[in-house]
Amino acid sequence: MHRYYPLILFLALTLFFSSCLTFEHQYSLIPPGKWRAVLELSPSGIPVQTGKRAKDKIVQSIDEVTEGELPFNFEVIYTDDTTFYIEIINGPERIKVSDIETWHSRETNDDSIRINFPVYGTYIKAGFEDDKIEGEWFVPYRGSDYKIPFRARFGKGHRFTQLKKTPITDISGKWETTFQDDSPYKAIGEFQQEGNHLTGTFVTETGDYRYLEGSVQHDKLYLSCFDGSHAFLFEAKVMKDSTLLGSFQSGAHYKTIWNAFRNDNFDLGDPDTLTYLKEGYERIAFEFENTEGNMVSLDDERYQNKVKIVQIMGTWCPNCRDETTFLVDYLKKNQTQDLEVIAIGFERYREKEKSMQALLNYKKNFGMEYEVLLGGYYDKKEAAETLPMLNHILSYPTMIFIDRDNQVRRIHTGFSGPATSDYKAFVSDFEQYLEQLLNEQNQLN
Repeated sequence: MHRYYPLILFLALTLFFSSCLTFEHQYSLIPPGKWRAVLELSPSGIPVQTGKRAKDKIVQSIDEVTEGELPFNFEVIYTDDTTFYIEIINGPERIKVSDIETWHSRETNDDSIRINFPVYGTYIKAGFEDDKIEGEWFVPYRGSDYKIPFRARFGKGHRFTQLKKTPITDISGKWETTFQDDSPYKAIGEFQQEGNHLTGTFVTETGDYRYLEGSVQHDKLYLSCFDGSHAFLFEAKVMKDSTLLGSFQSGAHYKTIWNAFRNDNFDLGDPDTLTYLKEGYERIAFEFENTEGNMVSLDDERYQNKVKIVQIMGTWCPNCRDETTFLVDYLKKNQTQDLEVIAIGFERYREKEKSMQALLNYKKNFGMEYEVLLGGYYDKKEAAETLPMLNHILSYPTMIFIDRDNQVRRIHTGFSGPATSDYKAFVSDFEQYLEQLLNEQNQLN
């Protein structure tokens, strides 16, 4: 009988340790940890708008890695056995998404998930099983038929590819870039490369493309970004003359080409000169309804004898998101009775009710303690008609600085966010300029 003692001892120890073990990551829904997701950007039924010159040129063999798919990563994090949130990862950025619904259908015996992005009014609706999620990303403001196939796999940490082809060059640095749209526009490509890993962004006169992350494989580069509203895919090839020739796709509706070359001395237009008051104007005037249904004007007592910042924005706008985060943080750190901020939102909905709800959700999610008004529809020509003293509305966002006497002192077009090299300089300049305005005495005194 003694020959069975080792087996009996093994079974006893196994039962003992099994009864003592506790698992830190208990879950009843989708597995916690890293996921790799892709959006198929060319589903049938959605017309793709292309830049004028995109039809005349073809960037060959760039998509051998992507095949038209936009990849991104996210992490599932549980707070208890049944409650979790996700964090979307774009380079150093993590976007927390906690508005998530799950349910089980007894009829089909399927598990489903809906990931809501309330700031933008978009959502992912999908079925899930074991280590996979498959469904679609819906963007209602682009129409009821606008949806892009989505799928995700658990345990996949790479973004574009697991290949590690030796890059032929290091593209880190500053690149003068031209996007060949119907109206070509300039940008600055800012890239940081470490081996095959690539991060960066593109800065334009109206803002930036936020945090991009991707890969360099031999003579090709890939970058992507997804934040719940914007799906950006950049691909390019290093040409024989060391320039870049690439394609840019936004969602499933737009695609164009771009080219770039190194130029450390290239700069865009001064953002403080692009938007200005028309001749004969010194002040800005408006009266719009706020999210509580009240009319708000600069003539209101609340704004008298104070420095004011008017933020022209839209809830759909990625750079507006960065600017709003900056303003909210600044106001929390610098509480003063002498400064007021007013946001005027121009939305993608024609219906007032939908626009107001979008602004209300936006205000709540960002913790905005200043007034948020509905200016109207987001078309720039229509928006400019509501503020006829401006030469135009070139960009969302646009920030207008107004002194204690209600005179416009400065108009800053666009916003270079934390993904850009200009951000720290903007913050410093903003703080110094605002301090100057706050320290000025009312000319009537």
